[in-house]
Amino acid sequence: MMLAVERAEGIYLYGKDGKIYRDMISGISVNNLGHRHPKVIKAIQDQLDKYLHLMVYGEFIQDPTIDLARYLASILPDQLSTVYFVNSGSEAIEGALKLAKRYTGRREIIAFRQGYHGSTHGALSVMGDEQYKRAFRPLIPGIKLLDFNRMDQIERITDRTACVLLEPIQGEAGIRIADNKFLEGIRKKCDDTGTLLILDEVQTGFGRTGTFFAFESFGVIPDIITLAKGLGGGMPIGAFIASGEIMSVLKNDPALGHITTFGGHPLSCAAALAAVRTLKEDQIMDTIPAKENLFRILLRHEEIREVRGKGLFLALEMNSTERVKKIITKALSKGVILDWFLFCPGAIRIAPPLIITEEQIVEAASIILDSINETRN
Repeated sequence: MMLAVERAEGIYLYGKDGKIYRDMISGISVNNLGHRHPKVIKAIQDQLDKYLHLMVYGEFIQDPTIDLARYLASILPDQLSTVYFVNSGSEAIEGALKLAKRYTGRREIIAFRQGYHGSTHGALSVMGDEQYKRAFRPLIPGIKLLDFNRMDQIERITDRTACVLLEPIQGEAGIRIADNKFLEGIRKKCDDTGTLLILDEVQTGFGRTGTFFAFESFGVIPDIITLAKGLGGGMPIGAFIASGEIMSVLKNDPALGHITTFGGHPLSCAAALAAVRTLKEDQIMDTIPAKENLFRILLRHEEIREVRGKGLFLALEMNSTERVKKIITKALSKGVILDWFLFCPGAIRIAPPLIITEEQIVEAASIILDSINETRN
């Protein structure tokens, strides 16, 4: 069933068919503030009256880009102080991998099975699922895949490893949270071997799990972090962030070691700054634990085997791909937008805009349960 959208506002999409749809996936964790948040729209309108794209190489000082970089640095640990803007999560991963190889002088990259980092050539190389990769081989060499949350495999990180890349919460695997000891063990092993730790927070960033970034809950600080999706408030933007020392290696040998024409576009940066500030100033993240708890209380059904996740980043495990497809189709017909996961098609994705109210949660959960019941054989 294809949905033709007339407009969108808050958690709602308004179809050309006259129906109202409740968005429970946020464009895959993009619309964390909902659709067309007024503060984001105003920032876009204000910037439209000034300028759009100017120049790519940094010769022109663009206030929205600088202001956003400063704000991101202010909400991150001190060592994550230097921001490189790109256009998407995949591009952020590409930049982070290049940076790690250039800084360490090494070529081996460790990633994890069932990890998802994008679909460009480099991002695809570190994807942890072969069915999406085999048609595009050969890919980047030197990739080693480990099993997520396997403490015994941490020893495979050596002084030949440029970087370890992982999601603190694996998204497309069906919301699998890293064990704290596992992340701590990786951090220590990276420190011992001179390996850089890259955390992919493209899906988990900007309040999705109840804090600005998921790594804050683990007490483990990465050397490089990748961001996108929820950063832009609905506009396309991504970033990889590291220390000034690490990032500086992209300046020389060769000069312009990483460039992007539209990265740091002033319109996207203006929207992103408004979105990130709103998350903090409106104290939206403070509401997330209660909203998660309400979903967990309401979404109880004999067919739901497990509710996994953190914050408003949840998976309903159904253990049946066929059931998930039927439930998603039925829910859409009843005005609720759901989705599945690339590597876990037997689970339903619940990741609504963070601004969702408790009343809207009750309404959506009721429709989801009705959809489960109405599709039973």
